[in-house]
Formats: sequence, structure tokens, C-alpha cells
Amino acid sequence: MTTTTTTPQARFGLARTLRLGVRRVPFELRQYFRAGDQVFFTFLFPTLMYVLFATIFTGDIGEGPDAISIATYYLPGLIAGGILLSGVQGPALEIAAEKSDGTLKRLGGTPLSPVTYFIGKIGEVFVTAILQIALLIAVAVVVYRVELPTDAAAWGRFAWVFVLGLIACTLLGIALSSVPRSGKSSAAVVIPVVLLVQFLSGVYIAFSALPEWLQNAAGILPVKWIAQGMRSVFFPDSFRAAETSGSWEVGLIAVMLLVWIVVGLVLSRLTFRWIRRDR
Repeated sequence: MTTTTTTPQARFGLARTLRLGVRRVPFELRQYFRAGDQVFFTFLFPTLMYVLFATIFTGDIGEGPDAISIATYYLPGLIAGGILLSGVQGPALEIAAEKSDGTLKRLGGTPLSPVTYFIGKIGEVFVTAILQIALLIAVAVVVYRVELPTDAAAWGRFAWVFVLGLIACTLLGIALSSVPRSGKSSAAVVIPVVLLVQFLSGVYIAFSALPEWLQNAAGILPVKWIAQGMRSVFFPDSFRAAETSGSWEVGLIAVMLLVWIVVGLVLSRLTFRWIRRDR
């Protein structure tokens, strides 16, 4: 007579795995907002930087009816920066800390599936990113009188750029969490990477202002394409001539973000180690 042994995880079907993952989202959100430093440097940071730039720099860019204010000019870049912070910096720091303090090891001793764990993380990222961008846009409209698009197609483009960009950044954040050697060193590793990517992607300065060789090197970064997609939403169509290609390249934006989702999925799968030794 043979006896088949099953691990506790094997008793979890797909439906229960998904259900438990959704139930983890409120828990992850509570943990997120209880960390004051994380709320400041990840959640509020794009809005604070936007207020700083929109207050210091005044005037209009462009001429005639298509001229836009400085506050409008910085909005797409800071939205892209917020997506980067929510998707990369947040999960990278959280997972690195949970790996260091033994949380992942304890979870690995339970029937909890890695899928359940990451559904909770991704749900947290999406909720916080939506709230973060909503706050940023609200400040832009209420304080700086930024005029939002009235075209439904523009908001549809906003939605898919936001979703694809956030998924790509979140997967890359999961992969980046494996780089710090400890939770204490995670901020020193992750934050400089995130800041560098923002400057190279046109978040704080125009991408076309970078040297040509740097444009070529940084042109593959996902945040560059997120920022370009957001500019196509909030800028008049005449501003597409200021892009390096002279066009918004909407189709290429979708392709590049999908490529980065695949890259992020592969990297996160190769680098993340669920602390479980029963396989």
C-alpha cells in the first residue's frame, strides 16, 4: 500500500488562492500606511515635487492657443514618476524588509501560496497608485488650475498606459527586491536607482534635453515610455513635434510596456525566492 503525501499548499485550489490574495490587500494597505516614511517618500513625494516645481517655475510653454502652463508641463512627468515609485520602490523596499526580518520565512512555513502573497502586493500597489495619482491630479486642478482633457479617447489612453506601466514597474520592483543584501541596506540600493531612472526618463527634465548618447541609452527605460504616453494625454497634439521622433508613438509605447512586462515577469520569477524548503 502506498501513501501519497501532499503539502499544505497542495490543498489550496485556484479559487481559494485568489480569494486569500484579495483578502490580503487590506492587510498590505494597513501595513503600507502605518509606515510614515514610506507614505512620505513614496505616496506623497510626487505631489510634493509637483508643488515645488509648479510654484518655483511660472509662465507658459509654447505660443498661441496651444500654450500650456508650467504646472501642466510637469504633470505628465510626475504622474510617470508616481507610477515608478508605487510600482518599483514600494514593493522593492517592502519585500526586501520582509525577507530580512523573517516574514517571508514564516509565510513559507504556512500553506500560503506565493501567488496569494503577490496578489496582495499587487493589489496594494494598484490602490495606492490610484490614490496617489488622483491626489496629484486634484492638486493640479484645484491649486494650479490645470485643464484636464475632455476627450474620452485621451482618458482611455491614460488608463492603459497607467495599467501597463504599473504592472511593468511592479514586476521590476519585485525583481529589484532581491538585490539588497539586507533590509537595512534596501533603501540605499533602491532609492538611488529610482531617482536615476526618473532623471533619465524625462520626469524632471525634458527627455530631449539629454545628450543624444544618453537618450539612446535611456530610451528603452519603461518610465520614458510611460511619461511619453502621459504627455500624449495632457499636452496639445502640436507638442508631439517636441518628442525625439516628432510623434507620440502610441503604438510603440504599448509594445515597449508589454515587452517590459515580459522582462519583469521573467526577472521576478528568476530572482524571487519563496522561503520554503519542502520542494
